[in-house]
Order: sequence, then C-alpha cells, then structure tokens
Amino acid sequence: MSKVLVDIRNISVAYDENIVLRDVSLKIYEQDFLGIVGPNGGGKTTLVKSILGLLKPVSGSIVFPDREVKNRIGYMPQINLIDRKFPILVPEVIESGLMAAKDKLKSEKKEKVSAIIREMGIENISGKAIGKLSGGQLQRVLLARALVNDPKLLILDEPGSYVDKQFESHFYQLLKEINEKTAVVLVSHDIETVRSNAKNIAHVEEALDYKALVV
Repeated sequence: MSKVLVDIRNISVAYDENIVLRDVSLKIYEQDFLGIVGPNGGGKTTLVKSILGLLKPVSGSIVFPDREVKNRIGYMPQINLIDRKFPILVPEVIESGLMAAKDKLKSEKKEKVSAIIREMGIENISGKAIGKLSGGQLQRVLLARALVNDPKLLILDEPGSYVDKQFESHFYQLLKEINEKTAVVLVSHDIETVRSNAKNIAHVEEALDYKALVV
C-alpha cells in the first residue's frame, strides 16, 4: 500500500465565521496524482491554503505522517496572485522556493537554481524581470520555483490560467514525468484536463449553505 503523505481528517475551514469547507476528509498518497475540481469560488484554493498551513481549520486536523513532507511542498499559485510589477528577476523568483531550506548555504542555493533553470530550459529568460515574461514563460518560472527544493508533494493551483497553448501539452507531459517521483495535486475547474491527467479525483461542490468536498 502507498505511503500516506497528507492525512486530512474532518476539517472545517472558515473566513471569519463563514464556513467555506465543512467536515472534509482526504488522503494524499506517495506518487499520487490527485485532481481537485469544482467551480470557481467553491473552496479549492481554501483547501490548498489549509494544506500549506496558511489557514488553520476551525475543527479537524491535517496530519503529516512524515514531518519532512510539510517542509518539502512545492506550490505553484494562480497567476492572479503574482505581482508582475514587482522588480524581481527570474533567478530570484526561483530561489524564493528555497526559503524553507535553511540548512543550505547561499552557494548551494545558487547551484540549485542554476540546475533547475537548465532543466526547465529557461536559460534564455533567466536575466529578465517577471513583468517582461509571457504567461507561458511565467508558468515555467513558477514551476521551476515549485520544484527547486525537490518537493515530496507538488501542488498546482489552476495552472490552466496561464495562456500558452504551445506549451500546454508539454507542461502536462512534464507533470507526468515529475509524478514518477513526486506526488502531484492539480487544482482546476477544468474537469476534462483533470480527467486526462489525474489518477484520482476529488470534487468540490456546493451543498446546502456551505461547500463540501466529496471524494
């Protein structure tokens, strides 16, 4: 049986007093490729924030049987969360993915960043600021940031929001290769994309006056 990386046990999550997720249970396994689907505003990103530790559930628990996993989560956010006016270069964006790697020297971090830039084939844009990148280029940079710390779990929030059809098929093929050694959680409102790529699917839907996750 596959090893459990994240064990979500009956969590409820609220903004102020407004319950967004109620009594959600879900397990993420080693080398899983889990698709989380549902409508915009349905609670998918709230669930992701809870896994990342950015939101604390009002009840229930999120357990990491292997504590190392908690500090080895690669996260690729939605593009609308990125301030493209911020004056930061591609290598600096990628290096920010190593913030949790406090045991690494500055020289080691630089070496990791250079290696992932080569691996992702983005040497030609490595000197650019993020505001100068196309949507597809930014997608590759943020994926590099998510992968630079060799994550045990990779979470991608609406990666289809990056408009680059030329790179799209290559992107999902790349995710399948990554999945050979890393668990992947793909969050999307695009059910067809998820069906084409994920091994397992969890669905977020509106139920009565709250949002519930149905597995």
